[in-house]
Amino acid sequence: MNIDLIWETLPKLLSAVPATLALAFASIFLGFLLAVPIALVRLSENRFAFLASGYVYVMRSTPLLVQLFLIYYGSGQFRGFFEQIGLWGLFRDAWFCAILALVLNTAAYTSEIVRGGIQAVPHGQIEAARSVGMSGFRLFRRIIFPIAMRQALPAYGNEVMLMIKATSLASTITIVEVTSVAKQVISKTYSPVEVFLIAGAIYLAINFLISRALVLAEWRLNPHLGSDSSRRFASAPLTH
Repeated sequence: MNIDLIWETLPKLLSAVPATLALAFASIFLGFLLAVPIALVRLSENRFAFLASGYVYVMRSTPLLVQLFLIYYGSGQFRGFFEQIGLWGLFRDAWFCAILALVLNTAAYTSEIVRGGIQAVPHGQIEAARSVGMSGFRLFRRIIFPIAMRQALPAYGNEVMLMIKATSLASTITIVEVTSVAKQVISKTYSPVEVFLIAGAIYLAINFLISRALVLAEWRLNPHLGSDSSRRFASAPLTH
């Protein structure tokens, strides 16, 4: 084990952390905004609900790497079309393609988490809100959605952590994030063990901080659970 190489490589990999975080949090935020309407459509009796179900099925049943390649490399086959509608400038950009692929992927998983949370809302609380004249969007905003997110937070926390790790796939389409820098260093030093140990430790540290923040958020949202919140988060199943 080359300790000197580890200390020499650490600053280089840390310099790529902002790119990893920007990629992850942009995808998580936009994916959540897309996931909520998808979940609501799937729960509705809308005749187009099957489209949302099909989208979720396809995105959950195919590898994220394949989705990323289809968007980044596949869009080049339709350059003429994208130029006509003025979108080729976006699809030629690796960052846009990476974020689009991550957003579409996490939106499918998150929509299922949100849908499960909404279905878990006690019917009695909904009826109580209706009995005092609350309905429509106000009922959803003040009663259904807050309770649903409390129910869904442990599973959604796992999705957030999985998305942090999924950003490593962006290195395959020229984006310079932690994994990409690690590959560059390995190509010069031929020491994959030391370099990937550092990269893994960086992802581990990021996800540790996120897991603690999510446990704190769950405790704040469910103070009556006390120390049970951390156990519920730790035992929540992975969504990928």
